[in-house]
Amino acid sequence: MNDSLNDKPDILPENSGNTKDDFEELKDSNGKFRPEVKSDLRGASLIETPKIIRQASGILIQGRRIKSFLFSTDVSIINYSDADAILAIYPGSPHPAIIHAVTLVASQPVIAGVGGGLTNGKRSAIVATFAEAHGVLGVVVNSPASLETIQLLNEIVDCPIIGTVVSYYDELEAKMKLGVDILNVAAGKETAKLVRWIRERYPQVPIIATGGSSEESIRETIDAGANAISWTPPTNAELFRVKMEKYRADKRHDFMESHDGMTMAEYEQHK
Repeated sequence: MNDSLNDKPDILPENSGNTKDDFEELKDSNGKFRPEVKSDLRGASLIETPKIIRQASGILIQGRRIKSFLFSTDVSIINYSDADAILAIYPGSPHPAIIHAVTLVASQPVIAGVGGGLTNGKRSAIVATFAEAHGVLGVVVNSPASLETIQLLNEIVDCPIIGTVVSYYDELEAKMKLGVDILNVAAGKETAKLVRWIRERYPQVPIIATGGSSEESIRETIDAGANAISWTPPTNAELFRVKMEKYRADKRHDFMESHDGMTMAEYEQHK
């Protein structure tokens, strides 16, 4: 069989969504063609993570290579996301019902928040046990998590512990010695700098980091040493705004097509 591009049909198999123009973009890092298949409805609603994230090395967690984490607990967003995993942490105290809802909907592995701030100690351990029983890939503790809480989690759950880092003043070494396996860096505009600072001191520690909203900031964070990126998706309100703008434009276009190119105002005046 001749595998040259010139011998490919203009359109690849039905529902693939791929044409010859897409062929080069669909090659993996080894230059091999990687087909992409999308369904009509789900494909149209897919919330795609920035492609630049694919340049990250990824982290192997329980045998799964993860590069992109979707930072959300919105089940409708999670359901349509193409992220490698879900980062289910939120400002409120962690609750089993939220963990249950996210793990029920997500088709990807879930990393669940189990406290560390207001929620600590035995309460965090109970939530972590519940989360593990619901199949989460790992548990996340917030930056204020005490060393005692981390040690307790390490003794109770059999899944990676992800420790959130928000500044240079976190007790990184102590937390890693007591059971933190992965660092989750979230330092706002200083994230890339903090990632670089950590990477210089701990060359082999796995790092997840917020990448910001632009391709440039994501690339900077990866170049600084982040192995995986957590990405905040658009909100439902933002997605609806785009969809409604399209609906309005389509309605106007359809009206003008059927009324000799006249707008509604022109048509009413003409009548």
